[in-house]
Amino acid sequence: MTLQDIYLLSPEISLAGLALIIVVLDVFIKNRFLVQSTLVLGLGIPIVFSVLLWNGIGISDDLNSNNQAIGIFDTLVVDKFTLLFKFLFLGILSIVMISSVSYVHRFQKTKIEYFSLLIFATVGMMLLASTRELITIYISLELTALPMAALIAISGNKLSSEAGIKFLILSAISSALLLYGMVWVYGLTGTTDVAEIFKSIEEINRQNESGSTMAFGNYGLLLGVILIVAGFGFKISSVPFHMWVPDVYQGAPTPITAFLSVASKAAGFAVILRVFYGSFASENLSIEWSMIFAIMAVLSMAIGNFVAIAQKKMKRLLAYSTIAHAGYMMMGLTVVSSRMENFTFEGPAGVVFYLIGYAATNLAAFVAVIAISNKTGSDSIEDLAGLGRRAPALALCLAIALVSLTGIPPTVGFMAKLNVFTSALNGGLWWLVLAGTVSSVISAYYYFRVIKVMYLSDPLENVPVKVDPLTSLALTVTVLAVVVFGLYPTPVIKAARVAVEFLLV
Repeated sequence: MTLQDIYLLSPEISLAGLALIIVVLDVFIKNRFLVQSTLVLGLGIPIVFSVLLWNGIGISDDLNSNNQAIGIFDTLVVDKFTLLFKFLFLGILSIVMISSVSYVHRFQKTKIEYFSLLIFATVGMMLLASTRELITIYISLELTALPMAALIAISGNKLSSEAGIKFLILSAISSALLLYGMVWVYGLTGTTDVAEIFKSIEEINRQNESGSTMAFGNYGLLLGVILIVAGFGFKISSVPFHMWVPDVYQGAPTPITAFLSVASKAAGFAVILRVFYGSFASENLSIEWSMIFAIMAVLSMAIGNFVAIAQKKMKRLLAYSTIAHAGYMMMGLTVVSSRMENFTFEGPAGVVFYLIGYAATNLAAFVAVIAISNKTGSDSIEDLAGLGRRAPALALCLAIALVSLTGIPPTVGFMAKLNVFTSALNGGLWWLVLAGTVSSVISAYYYFRVIKVMYLSDPLENVPVKVDPLTSLALTVTVLAVVVFGLYPTPVIKAARVAVEFLLV
């Protein structure tokens, strides 16, 4: 490993170093304020390194012809796509940590371990967006999954422990499927490099008999791709790999549920975009796997929205909501043609923009739930009755988040859906757009039911709900992002389009 490799990994190394430092400080220094100050200031270091890399400072002379920096034996790639997701993960981490301060008193003895594990999970996600090689992808996934399993079970109660075990077991099964699929792809192509896999598959197709209709040109390759889809399907919580979501979301601490719902999904889609648009994006292959994602999208939107109607708890409602939103995002994955001249970046760019908008929206919703549960000790929808009178600002923030999740202007949720729906329509997938539109109408029922309870139902008690300053800060930032990106989404859309142009190089 060279100094240049270390510099390319500097955001991840500095973040992992921060996790270790706060654990050591907690052991030897009993001053909690010093430890927490180190934690806050330390988050700025990976952000600074990411900004330097984005501007090409220190790597401008080492960029390849595609303006990418390659390191760690050609397994790591640093480009605009990678760095945009690093900014997203660091932003999500910051919001979740700020909103956790008022929550972690519930497990005071493991408070520092909680923040350390959260940071390590983020490091895994950042690596996941950076890698271009299958073995490194698998290692990064495990680095993400293991801290998440511990965080889900960190409360120590029966519900939390059960959720942690369930996540760990199902995550292991999905990882096994993913690894088995990767083995098939490696066995048939002779490489684990994303770009080289594409070239090998092209050679396989050329060697096939003329006029062959065999899926993917090879049944073994078809099996490998299906297993990879199944493995990633668990990570993005799409149907039919969604069975873990409601129970895990309900049992996990609410800040961890928020982190899992947005960061894990973003990491999953980042690696899906890198692998499928890097390895399987030739004209004859993309049609095959894009239809798999189209079917999964319809099922996720339908099942997620219909089952959410019956939910009585906010965390379970948002769990099924995130399943439905995985379906909306997969609509962007279906818009493919080939790596040739007629390739369009409209679909992938729509997915990236949706991930950013969804992160702001869902974090706003969960931070509001955290603020409410801190005072009421419950996340039941019934306990929100009269919140519009007990905490007008808090109710307004939650209402804005729910309106954005529905996809109503002028929120970022509307712009996100508009982007993926337009890309699917331009790709000729009108039936998928119709399914998404109907699903959005259905979702309005349960989102607006919550708003109705907050503003039209009589409060169960007249005690005001006060929000602590840090939670207020997290809520303000996320709600402002929802509104500002909804009114002026151009910079984010441009950044997303610039980022996805590196997928095929």
